[in-house]
Amino acid sequence: MSGAFLAGVAAGYGVAMPVGAIGVLIAGLSARTSLRVGAAAGLGAATADGAYALLAVLAGAAIAGLVEPFAIPLRWTAVAVLLVLAITTAVGAFRDRPSPGAESSGPSAGRAYLGILGLTLLNPATVVYFAALVLGRGGSGGGAWFVAGAFLASASWQLLVAGGGSLVGRLLTGERGRMITALVSSAVIAALAAQILLSS
Repeated sequence: MSGAFLAGVAAGYGVAMPVGAIGVLIAGLSARTSLRVGAAAGLGAATADGAYALLAVLAGAAIAGLVEPFAIPLRWTAVAVLLVLAITTAVGAFRDRPSPGAESSGPSAGRAYLGILGLTLLNPATVVYFAALVLGRGGSGGGAWFVAGAFLASASWQLLVAGGGSLVGRLLTGERGRMITALVSSAVIAALAAQILLSS
């Protein structure tokens, strides 16, 4: 039990900790809106990681094989979604001018959760990652304890990212600070989309 849980924790941190587009989006949402919205987005990413860990435990090899033919279309979809997010974030930097001390407009916590959940699910590498770990453990993977460990580790990391973004947002509460944060976030998201495109 504890061995499978710890293996899941290690797997969850392994997939969540590299700073990529999802981490940038979560931190950016927290910085521009609120910790509640950023935390909801982080839990959306953790839910996707947990779902992929569950799929890997239930049928790792079969699912990895099924996802492989769709890897390129999923990658293109992720690039398109990231570019749309980059553009809307940049446009919002000039359009949304909150009064000093006011919270900027943005998605609700529910929309942030569903949006990041959907975007994270577009990453076929995640299920392949978990499938490889499960198969490397002899195919059993530890079952529910592995999945719980992966979800909790991913959730704790994503909430840390959201908290960091919220702290940065509090430091940059003025109109110019929010605009700079949004533009930097937009540029990083666009760069990550380009990186995905170039690596395909």
